[in-house]
Amino acid sequence: MKIKTFVFNDIAVNTYLLWDKDSLEAIIIDPATFYSDEEEELKEFVKQNGLRLTHSLNTHLHFDHVFGNAFIEKEFGLKSEANDADWPWAETIGERLARFGIRYTGKVPALGHILNEGDTITFGKYTINVLHLPGHSPGSLGYYIPEEKAIFSGDVLFQCSIGRTDFADSDHSTLIKNIKEKMLTLPGDTIVYPGHGPATTIETEKMSNIYLQ
Repeated sequence: MKIKTFVFNDIAVNTYLLWDKDSLEAIIIDPATFYSDEEEELKEFVKQNGLRLTHSLNTHLHFDHVFGNAFIEKEFGLKSEANDADWPWAETIGERLARFGIRYTGKVPALGHILNEGDTITFGKYTINVLHLPGHSPGSLGYYIPEEKAIFSGDVLFQCSIGRTDFADSDHSTLIKNIKEKMLTLPGDTIVYPGHGPATTIETEKMSNIYLQ
């Protein structure tokens, strides 16, 4: 499996493009393009590598992670797949950004498919297992690929840190419980690809993450 990491928008969201090098089937996780040059960069990479996008996934629907949903739908004809517990964030994106002093008139398209714990997604020869990991947000999902020992954690788990839980619909104890029961039980050499910042491993977080001791 090939992985390309883009860092998009002013909040530095990791957008991941994954593909099967044989079939060239690809998926995108957290399309966060905000500026036109970011959209062009992504479009050109897909084109130059001959990739065929088959799924657009969101780890959660906080505004910084869904800026590119409309672009992906328009450019590649793919509706986003995510858990709908976070839909109020997407539905009121303009209002929420206004609280940060940001004027935004874009809209987040309706989800094409609602994902839940235990669902699977396939591309090429790979299978993604969907984990529901609420706490940072009610609908936070992790995308785990066992054969690659990789999990895409969104804003649930970072290198030596965890997701924020100071939002009205967040819950710290729920977040910690889900990380410990559903993520730290994965093989230690599983690579964690977070929504922001560098990748880490499950073993590193077990040993070094002060929030999980």
